[in-house]
Amino acid sequence: MKLHFKKSGKGKPFLILHGLFGSADNWLGIAKNLEESYTLYLIDLRNHGDSPHSEEWNYEVMAEDLRELMDAEGLESVYLLGHSMGGKAAMKLALMYPERVEKLIVADIAPRPYPVHHQHILEALNAVDLNKTNSRKDAEAQLAEFIDEKGIRQFLLKNLTRKDGKFAWKNNLPVITQQIKNVGEAIDSEKPFENPVLFMGGANSDYIQEKDKADIERIFPENHLVYIKNAGHWLHAEQPDAVVATLRAFLDA
Repeated sequence: MKLHFKKSGKGKPFLILHGLFGSADNWLGIAKNLEESYTLYLIDLRNHGDSPHSEEWNYEVMAEDLRELMDAEGLESVYLLGHSMGGKAAMKLALMYPERVEKLIVADIAPRPYPVHHQHILEALNAVDLNKTNSRKDAEAQLAEFIDEKGIRQFLLKNLTRKDGKFAWKNNLPVITQQIKNVGEAIDSEKPFENPVLFMGGANSDYIQEKDKADIERIFPENHLVYIKNAGHWLHAEQPDAVVATLRAFLDA
């Protein structure tokens, strides 16, 4: 699958992957602070953003999509960062094609399986009647019946676009709804990834826990685990300066 991406900067190629319900734009602020040192590829994963939709949606095909993009761009090896769902896709690519990933950064996710916990968001998105939606304000009002947090509503509304004169979701909502369990699947391998890996968690998040360290050590033995202070799961939005500084320290080492 030919993924949509935004390319900027100069230097070593650095691929960045968003999380569930996100898109390449989620990392624009971070990318602007790295363009002088790296060639940034902000990527829309399949069924998200402006990338194609597919009935097939799991971490193996996501990894193959990324390999295809690297081949098309002539990238032998890259720095690779993924957040949440994107972090699992990044781990999968590194384990499938270790020679293609020089350094790996995983943002606020561990390799273990996670229970499905996005039902309320899916319920909200599926409840929006796009045929009766005449503005983003209309869509937000419908989301507000399910989601109190304005920030989450604004994040989800970034997926709203116009198609053939009507509002539509950019992401493949039917497939994501049907296959949401795939997002929580574990990433594992009998053969570890031997290159350097940074696990970057939010200090206020519970996505990377003490119990996860054993799996991290087993699968990614050359790992560094750093927690970003005063940040939750959306660490790149909450503490961008600290995230950029942490990335630079790891990549420049």
